[in-house]
Formats: sequence, C-alpha cells, structure tokens
Amino acid sequence: MAADNDYRIEKDSMGELKVPTDALWGAQSQRAVDNFPISDLRAPRAMINALGLIKASAAEVNRDMELLDADIAQAIIDSATAVAEGQYDDHFPVDIFQTGSGTSTNMNTNEVVAHLATEAAGQTVHPNDHVNMGQSSNDVIPTSIHVAAVIECERKLLPALTHMRDTLRKKGEELSAVVKTGRTHLMDAMPVRFDQELGGWAAQIDSGIARVEAALPRMRRLAQGGTAVGTGINAHPEFGERFAKAIGKASGCRFETSSNYFESLSSQDAAVELSGQLKTIAVSMMKIANDLRWMNSGPLAGLGEIQLEALQPGSSIMPGKVNPVIPEAAAMVSAQVIGNDSTITVAGQSGNFQLNVMLPVIAYNLLQSIELLANTSQVMADKAIASFTVNQGNLDDALSKNPILVTALNSVIGYDKGAAIAKQAYKEGKPIKELTLEQTDLSEDEIDRLLDPADLTKGGIKK
Repeated sequence: MAADNDYRIEKDSMGELKVPTDALWGAQSQRAVDNFPISDLRAPRAMINALGLIKASAAEVNRDMELLDADIAQAIIDSATAVAEGQYDDHFPVDIFQTGSGTSTNMNTNEVVAHLATEAAGQTVHPNDHVNMGQSSNDVIPTSIHVAAVIECERKLLPALTHMRDTLRKKGEELSAVVKTGRTHLMDAMPVRFDQELGGWAAQIDSGIARVEAALPRMRRLAQGGTAVGTGINAHPEFGERFAKAIGKASGCRFETSSNYFESLSSQDAAVELSGQLKTIAVSMMKIANDLRWMNSGPLAGLGEIQLEALQPGSSIMPGKVNPVIPEAAAMVSAQVIGNDSTITVAGQSGNFQLNVMLPVIAYNLLQSIELLANTSQVMADKAIASFTVNQGNLDDALSKNPILVTALNSVIGYDKGAAIAKQAYKEGKPIKELTLEQTDLSEDEIDRLLDPADLTKGGIKK
C-alpha cells in the first residue's frame, strides 16, 4: 500500500483527489486515469507531438494579440515545445478509450504544460485560463488528428512509399532480361518479364502515393478556432487563421484554418478519407507480399522462382527451414490497417450534432496505420525486394514445359487446333514444340520464332 507521501492533493471544479507526487499532470488527468482503466493504449507519440505544437502555437498567437502575458506565453511555448519533442511522454497516462471528445487528453496536455510553465515562469500558469486560452477540447483534438497525420505522412509515410516504389523499379530494371511463366488463377499463363511484374507492383505503390497526396489537402484544414461548437466562442476572430500559420511554421508543414468549423468539429470525414486511402495501400501491400511468398515457395515443392534473403531460422523443430518472414509481417500489417479502417469508418459516423464523439480512437488507429505502413514499406524494400535472387533454372524449366505458349500460335493455326495441342501436351507431358511440329506445317525455325518466350512478353500478333 502506497504511503501518503507518495501522493499530493490536487483540486479541480469537482473537488480534491490524490495525484502521484512525481506526476506532472493534475486533477482532471488523474480522474481520467481512475475512470478509464480499460486498456494499455495511450496517446501515440505523434499525437503528443501535435498537442505540444498546438499549445505552443496557441500561446504565441494569444501573446501576439496581447491577450496573454508575454512571460507566461514564453513559459508555455518552451514547456509545450519540450512536450512536443517527447521529453515528457511518461506523463501522458490517459487511456485512449475515454470521453469521446478527447477532453481528458487535452486536459492532460494542459496540466503538464501548466505544471512545467509554472516552474519556469515563477508564477502560476493555469491549465485552462492560460494554456487552453482560446481553445476547447472540441477543436484541439480534431486539430491534433489532422496535424499529426499530415506530419507523419509527409515525414515518414510518403518517403517510405517512394523508397519502396523506387526499389521495385530498380529491381525490375536489374531483372529486365529475365522471363518467367505468368500466372492467372494461379495457373500457368503467357510469359512475362520480371520488370513487367515488378513494374505492376511499383505502379500500385505509385498510385498509393498519389492517393495519400490527394487526401492531404483536406487534412491540412484545421478545426482550431471553432472552440466548443463551431461558433468560436472565447476565441479571437483572427485566432484560427493566425494559429494555422503559426503551427505551419512550427511543424514545417502547410496548414490552413477550416472554412467551416461546424464541419470540422462535427465530422471526421477527412480522416475517414485518408484512412480509406491507407486501406487501399494495405491491399496493395498484401498483394505484393503474397506474390513474393508464392514466388519464394519451396525450395523444392513450391514455385521456387526466387529466393528471399534468409533472415532467421524458420522453425523451432525443423532444422534448416527458412521462411518468408518479411512478406508475412507485411501481410499482417495489411490486415491490421484494414481493420483500423473499419474502426475509423464506424467512428467517423459518430458525429452527433456539433461534435464527433469517437475522436481518440480515430487518432490512435489512423496514426497507427500511417506508422505501420511507413515502417513496412521501408522493411519490404530493403529486406525483401532489393535482396531477393532469381532461380534461373527453375524459371527456364517451367517455361519450357508451359503448354499455354501455344496461345502465340492462335493467329497461325487457330484457337481450336491450339487447344487440342495444349490438351495433348498436358496429358502426355510433351513439349508444345514437339507436338506442333507433328501436327502442323510450321517449320522448326518458325515455331522457335513464334514461341520465343522473351518475344512473347512484348505482346502483339505473331505471324
């Protein structure tokens, strides 16, 4: 049992309660800790960074409009900047599953910043009157979601996706002369080159980049300035516009004040949109991961087209087994992001009148999706795509036995004759070339020309 000197007494509008002596938070944060012992999920680092930037930028704007004492403002700015930098993350203990507005997390931030600023200024800095001046949880938390998401997309996700796309293109160029059996329905199909296959993956990731970039303009619009219900009560009329410029300068990202605070407080449509784009990227990532797993399958009883880099032992009982661990991790990440999007979709529908009341869970899931996709893109590029090797013998063997190559003869011998040859080749295990020589008037040179795998990857009609 804790001793009384392990606690101090804090008070708020509801009365007194005990707070751990070394805690920087105050009464309202402690009430949330006591009220929501639900999970081990806390505000993500990116969200705490955004909240610190919000408090620092708000203090700067209020000081410049001569609404806040300069010394108190500077103490808030310095303290909030330290919070943004991650110096006090241990003092954000509030569970994500809390009041839907995120008021507890906003007050957690206000109280930590006020505590630090009071020490720095040598005078009382009030969490509501000073740190939260011109603000409400109802515009701070939506703003923190947008600010954090934009920063994380610009600094982490988009560079990581670009790296993955460029790695795919480079690997494809390196293997542009390598031809393999194409597959549709997991069945043998016409030949393709590695640069064509990897180029398709690269195009998926490039489209993902474009999707994120297309969603970001709406994420740059900030709710800050709408305060409680969107009317801007208790905020200077210029606060929102000035704030957007200030936090843009502090973060290095471009932001603008919302053109309609009622939309920005009552809905999270922009976050839902961005999450949908992240889900699409996750679907692309799953496709690429599974293709790599299939191509790597074996080494003897699978396709065995490529060999992924061996990173760790694959079994606790089977010596020598090595598994495609990076694509498997990427597939699990994809499943998580798709699930996160479902949560965000449901949460986005919870805009009741003037406020969405599932903001913390939107923040957590959206920022987790961004982080997971950023990290996975980097790992997939460096530890799976860039380093895999081609098993040329297996590729050549599969190509030589592929009856579907007869498709190239359609324009010369007709579909029905080609189908008959292909079926016989399957049944008897004979090469297409041998049967075509036996059953058509084509010469061996003509057949070799028409069935050349590399030439078949260029498309067109063969005559």
